[in-house]
Amino acid sequence: MVLLERLATILGVYGTRPAGPRIPAHTVVHSVAVHDPAGGRPESGDILLGLGERDPVRAVELAGAADASAVVVRTGEAEPDDGALRAARERGVVLLWVPPEVSWSQVAGIVFGMVLEGGETESGRGPSDMPTLADTLATQLGGPVTIEDPRSRVLAYSARQASTDRARLDTILGRGVPEELHEYLSRIGVFERLASSDEPVYVPPVEEYGMGARTAMAVRVGREFLGSVWLSCAGPLSPERARILSEGTRTVALHLLRSRVSADLERQVESELVGRLLEGGTDPTEAAVRLGLASSPYRVVALQAHTPEERHAAALLAFERATTGFGWSRPGRSTVFGSTVYTVLPCGPDSSRAREWLAEATRGLPAHVSVHAGIGGPADPARLAESRREADESLALQSARPGRDVVAYDESWDEVLLHRLRTSSASGRRPADGPVADLQRHDTEHGTRFVPTLRAWLRAQGDPAEAARVLQVHPNTVRNRMRRMAGVTALDLEDPDRRFALEIALEVHLPGE
Repeated sequence: MVLLERLATILGVYGTRPAGPRIPAHTVVHSVAVHDPAGGRPESGDILLGLGERDPVRAVELAGAADASAVVVRTGEAEPDDGALRAARERGVVLLWVPPEVSWSQVAGIVFGMVLEGGETESGRGPSDMPTLADTLATQLGGPVTIEDPRSRVLAYSARQASTDRARLDTILGRGVPEELHEYLSRIGVFERLASSDEPVYVPPVEEYGMGARTAMAVRVGREFLGSVWLSCAGPLSPERARILSEGTRTVALHLLRSRVSADLERQVESELVGRLLEGGTDPTEAAVRLGLASSPYRVVALQAHTPEERHAAALLAFERATTGFGWSRPGRSTVFGSTVYTVLPCGPDSSRAREWLAEATRGLPAHVSVHAGIGGPADPARLAESRREADESLALQSARPGRDVVAYDESWDEVLLHRLRTSSASGRRPADGPVADLQRHDTEHGTRFVPTLRAWLRAQGDPAEAARVLQVHPNTVRNRMRRMAGVTALDLEDPDRRFALEIALEVHLPGE
């Protein structure tokens, strides 16, 4: 099943646009009906594919007869005429108007893929009927079944597992094969055989790990290993049961492949819309509606994840983490530019929600992956491009100081501004002359502490007692140093512009000294 709004958004990427009445909110599409030009009244369905019907008014009538909320129409015309729009509004049927350059096979593939494989699982994406498939296999094979991904995480399991062994129960409860058992299976070559063979792999019982006998078989599309099916059994399978298991793995492979296509399509649509929104290339209100974002202030979160060997692979892994977990009900919407993942997150003045989201999004990343992030200030949809720039600057500051917490722009704007000045000045030549350079040379040659004293005096706004407290010296020492500095270089501290320039020079060229 899938929301009609969501299906229309996916089709919209390929030029299809809704017409007639507004799409009712929360309309769920459970089934697809297809018009048969050679038949009579179409079968019932939540959406009708009007194949072969070039009259849009007639297509609307067929949709009404099929109890459909929407009808997909491809007439060869670029726009529906007034008669078609009137008929659609009268019957309350949404017209999904397909442009001439998009083929029926493409549209049908998207509709069937989204409706039949669009259900959400616990992991956030994937075919909602995978447990039913596991139950069917268990019934045919006469034993409990689990379907696992290449990393031995459980995708689905059949019913009636209570009577099975301890290892199977631990696998189901932990949503994956226990670590010690996984190491044992790897050590005896089970996973190597699954990766290279299409034959059933029998694993004798292992009392030490509480595991009864198993037969496993790879789930594969072409040469690509997508996972495996594991059957609890009393011994090696008969030829007939091996055949049933082989056919079952092919069905599982089809489900996993269609699930992947559906998930990748959603990511593509989401990424394109978010990208245009952050670049100011689309109507912000319309984009927010199409992305299903709640009506509230947003923040842009910029995230970089990389390893010493490969930067972009870790970024793509972070993007996958950001776009999975809770399907379309996820709070944020993401895109990836180069090595940076950007997420638009509903979040007001308090940045704690963005920090919590970051912690959750990065929790599953491998331990060797380095993560840096920045949080833009709150913004409405029209100002998200500004929030993105703020997130970039916050990210740059956190990257320059890896030990510090994630930076939120509106909470650390002063640090961001100083970092911006340092970055900008780094592209030019550091001045060899001027008061700060003169004082630094004097400190180097004579062992004085004029530069830190000037910094403390400026930060104390000319108060010798406060500067002395910071430097842990007597106030008279500060006064004495300030008089001696005047003999080294022209400070002109009575001029407010000169004082401001000195502060900038100290922060840009001698930060923290």
